[in-house]
Amino acid sequence: MIVCVSANPAIDKRVRLPKLALGSVNRVGHVRAAAGGKAAHVAMALSALGSTPRWLGFTGGASGQDVLAGFAELGIQAIAVPIKNSTRSNLEIIDEDGIVTEILEPGPAISAQECRAFQSACESIFREAESDLLAVFSGSLPPGVPADFYANLIRLTHRFGGKAFLDSSSEPLRTALRAGPDFVKPNREEAEWLFGNSISDAKSAVPAIRELMAAGAKSAAISLGPDGLVWQPPESRSIFHALPRKVAARSAVGSGDATVAGLALAFEEGLAPEDSLKLAAACGAANCLADLPARLNRSEVEKLRDLVKIEMVS
Repeated sequence: MIVCVSANPAIDKRVRLPKLALGSVNRVGHVRAAAGGKAAHVAMALSALGSTPRWLGFTGGASGQDVLAGFAELGIQAIAVPIKNSTRSNLEIIDEDGIVTEILEPGPAISAQECRAFQSACESIFREAESDLLAVFSGSLPPGVPADFYANLIRLTHRFGGKAFLDSSSEPLRTALRAGPDFVKPNREEAEWLFGNSISDAKSAVPAIRELMAAGAKSAAISLGPDGLVWQPPESRSIFHALPRKVAARSAVGSGDATVAGLALAFEEGLAPEDSLKLAAACGAANCLADLPARLNRSEVEKLRDLVKIEMVS
């Protein structure tokens, strides 16, 4: 059972216009809205790949109901933790030159009682899955949620014999590393913030990978955008670099989440490290071709997987 856990879901709006003119009226030519947030993207990518994930997250107001309706439309089982305030909305603006501008809301304020209800919901579903559980914790934390939120949920996952994947940033990531997540995936900028080292290519990502492992992660990857993914598998000293085929991207938003989905599916299917990395990199590339974040085309993933180049960098 893969459970995608979201503390800060959203309604994602993708709009297209000829040119974004700052300080002027902008008339939008095309708008699409869908359930969003990083954990939602992971769940949707997994569903597109043929897996049957569950999603668990805070939902509030009409926008929260829209998130749940989006999952229902895709056939994804969603477990909602109701909150008083409304689920946030994010805006992605794409102009005719392919320049993407994201405007991300911080999320609704969450009360201590709502946090406790969230943990109880996690405990219930984690107990049901036990050792078959793979919990994927993705995204930022909204106001009112403590920085050790993910760390506590990782420990809860391990208490029931499950595995925990983490894709977050800043203090929630730093704190969660002490709980020993089974896999972490910051992007280049997040890893630079964490350790203060500049990462320009796959080779320069190696020290940060080593530091993530030393800090508590059992496996770690750093996504480098179009330059691919660097990964140290669990119980291995080797570090690999996956370079996917370049594609004519509509938008890269959600590609990191699709990459996490690929690795989660590879873990579920027991794939070998090289095959796992090829699948993950292909998912990230295929996401760039999708109409919305994480709406992968499975046949495109298969084609791109065969074109991923793998090399050992350490």
